[in-house]
Amino acid sequence: MAEVQAVAAEVEMLQRMYAAFNQRDIETLLAAMQDDVDWPNGMEGGRVLGKVAVRDYWKRQFEVLDPNVEPTRFTKEADGRIAIAVHQVVHDKSGKLVVDQMVQHVYEFRDGLIQHMEIVLAGDV
Repeated sequence: MAEVQAVAAEVEMLQRMYAAFNQRDIETLLAAMQDDVDWPNGMEGGRVLGKVAVRDYWKRQFEVLDPNVEPTRFTKEADGRIAIAVHQVVHDKSGKLVVDQMVQHVYEFRDGLIQHMEIVLAGDV
């Protein structure tokens, strides 16, 4: 029962995080992460480590892109991670559509906070 409650709490937190991301509320997002979070740099490639690096990455991203992400399905993986099917729509600042696709975000938690996130393209799922 405790595991079910933990997963429910993680899913609720992730739902709030997607809403915060779409509102560009970076500080709310960072509050849900471990200080040494390991995060994908979906715009430039590679990974960023730590909250400061994630904040800087998102600031750069939001200066040139207008992304919107909507979770459509949450799944608990066998290893305990939470996988989310996400509809991702990204426009540039002039309004031109850059991408409209389904991706999968996979989250690993430590002590109730996000430790690691991966982006998997829908064709790779």
